[in-house]
Amino acid sequence: MDTTDAEYRNLVEQQQDLIVKVSLEGRLEFANTAYAELLKKTKDELLGSVFMPVSDERYSDVVATQMTRLFRPPYTCIVEQWLQTARGLRCISWSIRSVLDADNTPVALVATGRDMTPLKNDLKATKKRDEELMLLIESGPQMYYAHTPDHRTTFISPRIRSLLKCSNDKKKRSWTDYLTDNPVNAAGLERTLRAVSTGKREPPYRLEMEAEDGRRIWIEVNEIPVVKNGKTVAIVGSLIDITEKMHVDEGIEEAEILFKGVRPKEPKAAGRSPLRAIRSIFGRDEGAEEESV
Repeated sequence: MDTTDAEYRNLVEQQQDLIVKVSLEGRLEFANTAYAELLKKTKDELLGSVFMPVSDERYSDVVATQMTRLFRPPYTCIVEQWLQTARGLRCISWSIRSVLDADNTPVALVATGRDMTPLKNDLKATKKRDEELMLLIESGPQMYYAHTPDHRTTFISPRIRSLLKCSNDKKKRSWTDYLTDNPVNAAGLERTLRAVSTGKREPPYRLEMEAEDGRRIWIEVNEIPVVKNGKTVAIVGSLIDITEKMHVDEGIEEAEILFKGVRPKEPKAAGRSPLRAIRSIFGRDEGAEEESV
């Protein structure tokens, strides 16, 4: 071994990343100190052992599919391996490259591995927190959303998708695609545009939308512009389904109009007690005495 080879080997041994050389049959031909320490084995024990033993058949198929890329340009691939070690189960991300001969034919593999377990754990914890937060958000009457200043949705509550009967095969991309031609919607859009241009919160407003099944829905919108460096970068807000309330209000208005139109005005009887007036509406038996007030 000349000086250059010794320096290179020393450099490899000083790396915290895992470095191995593997035969095309999947047997270890070299392992650096970091890999040996991770498995709590000597380098001699590792030589000739299987590089990536996989017990799960489905996981094995995924790894095998990825590693077929090592036999065609650019002769590289990245795979993840869950490895049982003295420190417990660890997730190792391997960047693998083929060693080519003069004819560009793979003759061996070299791989550099990095322990991704802390990152995986952080992602898992973040996902759990997100799920808990989503559960909390989805438990209230409000349904939340966010969209860009040009109305492209960046977040939408699953309940809003359910309310509008959204399906993945539809081409609607903007929330405005669900608006009906009801004139009241124009006023709502004006408030959104004003919030975008001024960066100031607008009062709540109502919109009529049409779900993908054709059903008309009324919602009440309450939104806030997100401003960075003096520029509105997003609109976030909540909405409430007020369809039933609108139907009830319309029914009450129609009843009031009908009642006012057909009910004759009765002259107010002087000295007539309220109780007698109520009884006169529902009727009384003749001869019954009025209760003294």
